[in-house]
Amino acid sequence: MRFMLLMIPKGYEKAAPGTMPDAKAVAAMMKYNESLQKAGVLLTLDGLHPPSMGARVSFSGGKPKVTDGPFIETKEVLGGYWMIQVKSKQEAIEWASRCPASDNEVIEIRQVQEFSDFPADVQEAAAKFPDMQKQSGK
Repeated sequence: MRFMLLMIPKGYEKAAPGTMPDAKAVAAMMKYNESLQKAGVLLTLDGLHPPSMGARVSFSGGKPKVTDGPFIETKEVLGGYWMIQVKSKQEAIEWASRCPASDNEVIEIRQVQEFSDFPADVQEAAAKFPDMQKQSGK
């Protein structure tokens, strides 16, 4: 089973462009990342720049509208993620619990939808794109 661990740092929604974590926090996180890698459960990971450097595309009336960050009413944003492959949700929770996160950080755990999770009609529609299934690990 694949799970995405989503890092949600409180306050990051208001971070200025170019905001970076301090070296001490990064060193601790790298040790955690290394433990995921050594255990053979880490598929990928990335940190994300603050929303002040991003953009959103909304589709009101079917037409795309671009809004540059920061986003006024945002309460939570992603600071980064890990994609892991483990045997259960409980194991994903155990890995997330080992993260050296600070008091202002939360990790949300979400299971990835696998091809086999979908009903037959959805699988049939997706079957026309077998290369996409391979890329996503399904």
